[in-house]
Parts: sequence; C-alpha cells; structure tokens
Amino acid sequence: MQNSRFRIRHFTGFLSGCPHIEPYEVDVNETHITKIAHELALGPNQVMATVKLLEEGGTVPFISRYRKEATGSLDEVAITDIRDRMSRLQELDKRRESILKSLEERDLLTEELKEKILAAETLTTLEDIYLPYRPKRRTRAAIAREKGLEPLAAIIFKQEETTDPIGESEAFVDSEKGVESTEEALSGARDIIAEWVNEDQETRNKMRALYADRGIFRTKVISGREQEGAKFRDYFDWKEPAAKAPSHRVLAMRRGEKEVFLNLKVAPPEEEALALLEAMFMKGDNNAASQHVKDAVHDAYKRLLSGSMATDIRVDTKERADRVAIKVFADNLRQLLLAPPLGQKNILAIDPGIRTGCKVACLDRQGLLLTTDTLNLFKSKKEKAAASSTLINLCRTYQIEAVAIGNGTAGRETETFVKDSKGSGLPENLPVVMVNESGASVYSASDVARAEFPDLDVIFRGAVSIGRRLMDPLAELVKIDPKSIGVGQYQHDVNQPALKMSLDDVVASCVNAVGVEVNTASEQLLAYVSGLGPQLAKNTIAYRNEHGPFSSREELKKVPRLGPKAFEQAAGFLRTRNGDNPLDASAVHPEAYPIVEAMANDLGCTVKDLLEDETLRKQIDLSQYVTDKIGLPTLTDVLAELAKPGRDPRMEFEIFSFAEGVKKIDDLRSGMRLPGVVTNVVAFGAFVDIGVHQDGLVHISQMADHFVKDPRQEVRVQQKVMVTVLDVDLERKRISLTMKGRTDHKGRGAKGTPASPFLFMPFPK
Repeated sequence: MQNSRFRIRHFTGFLSGCPHIEPYEVDVNETHITKIAHELALGPNQVMATVKLLEEGGTVPFISRYRKEATGSLDEVAITDIRDRMSRLQELDKRRESILKSLEERDLLTEELKEKILAAETLTTLEDIYLPYRPKRRTRAAIAREKGLEPLAAIIFKQEETTDPIGESEAFVDSEKGVESTEEALSGARDIIAEWVNEDQETRNKMRALYADRGIFRTKVISGREQEGAKFRDYFDWKEPAAKAPSHRVLAMRRGEKEVFLNLKVAPPEEEALALLEAMFMKGDNNAASQHVKDAVHDAYKRLLSGSMATDIRVDTKERADRVAIKVFADNLRQLLLAPPLGQKNILAIDPGIRTGCKVACLDRQGLLLTTDTLNLFKSKKEKAAASSTLINLCRTYQIEAVAIGNGTAGRETETFVKDSKGSGLPENLPVVMVNESGASVYSASDVARAEFPDLDVIFRGAVSIGRRLMDPLAELVKIDPKSIGVGQYQHDVNQPALKMSLDDVVASCVNAVGVEVNTASEQLLAYVSGLGPQLAKNTIAYRNEHGPFSSREELKKVPRLGPKAFEQAAGFLRTRNGDNPLDASAVHPEAYPIVEAMANDLGCTVKDLLEDETLRKQIDLSQYVTDKIGLPTLTDVLAELAKPGRDPRMEFEIFSFAEGVKKIDDLRSGMRLPGVVTNVVAFGAFVDIGVHQDGLVHISQMADHFVKDPRQEVRVQQKVMVTVLDVDLERKRISLTMKGRTDHKGRGAKGTPASPFLFMPFPK
C-alpha cells in the first residue's frame, strides 16, 4: 500500500519562550497528522511532536508534565486523544492493507478500486467498498449466477418500457442448469438484483443514515420471564429513538437481551426505508420490469439490508454508550483515587460483622500491621462489655489516632458502639470515620494480599485494607481491580479492553499527579509510575529490600534493568525525602537540577535556601535560564514547585458523620434531611450513602433547582452533600432522594449559612 508519507525535519522549539533545538527527523503519515490536528483543533506541529514522543516510549503523564515546549503545553486529555486516534487510524491502515492484499491475490484490484480503498476514511466505508468483492458463501444470488441468470437480471434492472420479463426469461429456462421454468428464472434474477441493491455503497450510506436518524429501539419482555426479569420491568414494552437513547438505557436494554429477558429490535419505519430504496432504484413508469425490481428491492431490504443495518446501528449505539459509560467510570474513579488522605496516623481499623464478630487491625503510621483482634458486639451484654474493654486497651497500647470503620453490614451499629465507648475510656476527640469498603473482600482474597500477609487469616486482611484506605486511598486502591471498586455504570457490559485502557490511564494519571515516595511505596503503586511497569517496580522493591532506602534519585539508576529511558520517564514522579538533594523530594525533574543550581548560584544561596525563602524566588528572572531543552513553560512549573516542593494536589481531609439514629432503611421517612456521601455518579443521577446500608438515588431531575444536563457538573464521588428523602420502597430496597435546595460539600446552604456545622470538620492537626 502506498501511504502519503514524508520525512520531516521537525523543530521542537517552535513556541515562544523556547529557542531553536536540534531538529529531528521522523517518518510520519502526513494524512493522519493533518486529520488528527483538524479533528482535535490542534496545530499539526503539536500532533507531530506528541506522536514522536509517544513513539519514542514517552508516557502520557511524562509528556504532559515535562515536554510542554514540544507539545505546546498539551494536557493529558489531549495527549491521550492523539494517542488513541492515531492507534485507530493505524488499525484502519492494517485493515486497508489486508483488503488490498486479498484483492490483489485474487486479481480483482483495479486502479479505480485501489483509489477508493486508499481514500476511505472510516472502517465502515472501507468495508462497504470491499463488500461486493468479499469471498462469500453460496448465497441465493451466487446460485442464480451459477445458473447463468445474471444477464436476465441486467435486462430487467434497466426497466425499459418495452421489456417483457416473462418473454426474456424463456431464453434462460434450462433444466440442465436447474432452471425449470420462467418463474424460477425471474426469481433468480430478482435474487441477483437484491444483492446488487444490498452491496451498493451509496445505498448502504443512505440506509445507514436513515437508521441513525429514524431508527427506533423496541423491547418486549419474553413471555413467561416477567417475574424473573422484574429488574427490567421498565423495558417490558418500551420504544425510543436510537439517536436519543442515553448510554445507560442502551446498555440496560442490551443486558436484558443478553440475559434472555427481553427481545430487542432496532429499525426505522419500514415504509420510509422502502420508499428510500424505491426512489433510488425504480425507474419511470411502473412497467412490468419495474415491478420485478420493486419486488427485488423489498426483498433486499427485508432479507439483507435490514439485518446488516440493524447490526451497524447496534454497533454504533453500543460504541457511543460505551464511550459515555467508560468516561463516567473514569471520572468517578479519578475522584475516588484522589480522595483526601488522612495521612500518617496510627489507625485502628474495623471490618464489621455480626455472626463472626468485628475484625480489628491496628496499623502504625506507615500502614504496617501491629496486631489483630475480634470484637463480638452482637451476642451478649457480657461480650459487648468485653469488646469495649478490648477496644480501649488497643487504642491505649498502640496510641491510636483515628478509628476507621467499614460501611458494610453492621457498620453504623459498630460506629455507635465505638462512639459510646468514648464515655468509658476512649478519648473524646478520637476521630471515628466511616470508610467505603467496596472491593475490600476482593483485596482480601487476592494474590497481592496473600503476598503482603501470607500468614494472616483472610478475614483480617479486609480490616487492614479499610485502615489503609483512610490513611491514603490512592496507595491502597491501586491494589484492587478498578471494576471491583463500585463506581461504574454497566462496567461489565462495555468494551473491556477499552475500559481497561481508560481505567489504567486514570490510575497512572492519579499516581503520577500525586507522586510516589520510593522508599515506602508498594510494588503495585510503583508499577503505575511513568516508565516503570510491573517488572521494574518489582526490581525496585528488591533493590530497596537488599540495599536499604534510596538516598537519592540518582541511586535509582542502580536498579537492575532500569535504564536511561525508564529513569527519564520515572524520576520526576518518584520522591526520596530527607535524601542528599532537597530537590529529590520535589516534582522538579533531574534534567532541570543544573538550572535550579544556577539560579541559586546567581543569588548567592543554596538550593535549600531557594526552597525556603520566597523573597529569593521572587528575584528569579526565568527568561535568563531558558536553554536548548527547557523553555518558559517548564521553568514556570519549576518555580511553582520550588514554592511547594512535593505538594499533594489532593484536598484536605474532613471528618464526616451520618445522622444519629438513622441506621437502616426502615428508619427513613419522607421529608427527612440527611447528610450523605456521593458513592457513584452515573448518567441519570448520583447514588448517595446516607448510612443505612443501601445507597439512595438522586435522579438527575432532583439534583438542583436548575436544569441539569450532566450530573458530573453538579457532584463528584466522595463529595459530602445534604439530601432530602422523597420516597422509600422497602420491597425493592430503593431510596429516592432530592438535592434541590442542596448545600455544597462544605455543608453550606444556598445563602452561605451553615446547614450542619458539626457534620463536616477538618481533621485536627
């Protein structure tokens, strides 16, 4: 295949603030670069530079943070879009090459056909062009051709006024070829015409557009499955335009079909589809030949086109629904991973349980397990009193600074027990925090947990995870498959490779945005650092275990197989605190160290002085330090980092408490105003934990006093909100909530008045 390719001498210093850099040559597809630049409204040079950096092994976080001069300060979203779009175009090229090869091998490739194939900009167009030439099974049209009926089909298809189809067909009656009558001949001719109609590219384009614009989803319950499929009750007799069907309903209908509760069909009004085809293929008056063409056109639609068009529109709507669902999942996951950390505190973590008791794990400030125990709160007063005594002793012995309680079954009762114990010996100011335990059981039985705690009973591992989540949600949640965390929408129904890539991108983005302390990080956390991956993370841990803590970033080069490229990609995101160089604890990349040292020398001070003295930093003229490799965008970031080295971008931790006396769904009454925590944001609203073991739904229509188009514009996962109970369906365990007249996440009302001053409090320093 002959792509439009060229050699470019590309200058990475094309932006103001960055001088000439030695040009590099890159072999690139000009058409792809131009197309991506147009689609994303970016400069071709920006796309070119980004593609080059990606091909050289650059990661999205690294390129976004440390190669701003080359990309024109593109953010992670833009760089990811370029990467993904280029990947799709390359897949299209692979399919194009495969088709050309197939046609050439069968001696079917003409110059005209080749030009059409090379010009195809989408996979759909490419497949439509290839359809008439695709190797087929023996279709009705193929059998008719074998019988020599294609000339008859051509005569009829002309629809000339003087044509006598029956008379013309008599010449094709031949028992040796299997054509016993004129009707058999005409039937075979119609089969051939139907295939011509089906394989016509213009026809398929127009029909596809009709399905996209006028297609209707229709669902019916499968007879006899009404009771078992009650969760799909809304779709037992449902119809809506395919073009307007939101992501969650498309996925819900498809799931109902997959689980054999629903019949799902999609098509435009049949009369419109047939009218479109008749207008394209019927000629002149309705003569005898035209009637046969009309019959063939109707057959083409009902037998061939309708099925393939329905498949196409189902694929298109599924892809659209997947994109929305994956975006929702990714956004929710980002908010969850970037939830405020409590920080390094001695934690007593409790995984509540009724029958087998509450499992307790005490952790030190580094998250290391100190001891475990079991508290029996729900059997007898004697055991409950003993549990209170055990709790108090554990808190005293291990100097506990906060208590973390899983929010599952018996969580609220356990919270009450702990708070009641404050009057019996626990410090009154000891924070008690409910922690979302979604996925803790998955962690407990995972290979990661077994490797961390080979001798610890699985029933205590969940408590460890709950405690560590309070200390640092990001560091702990990276150990769990994101799909098990519970913030998605139909996550098992969407394209799994696309979902995995998106979620991996989010985790990597969050990990690198926060930065990783290399001397305390887990193998799972290090694996997400730019340039490392699982194997280098394992090697880093092994080196640390053998040689002790890293004293500098430079020492990372001694890790086996961690070469110059990996070091370049990872170094800026790894921290070595209290090491030899104060910059090693910051996000300043080692390649910029000489410039920072030059700044300090010019001011007659040390690098440490620059980090500590704002008056010194204000004297720096960044334009004096522009080099061939580092321009003003990066220098601006360096100066900001010197002001707050290694700063954590996450918000300050706040203590949250559910309403007292409301612990189960039976306690709810319409009109109750309650504090809650957003646990999941979906296309149709948000789920809120109000402390009754069953999340309530704030429908999109109840999210604000104004019109809400996208719930994500109003709330985020882990946000604290005030909600009002609208309705409680005890049978289906559904809670309807409203946020109209709501307060914001700080607990303030619309006019700025405190709604509940004791519910949201900063963690005591």
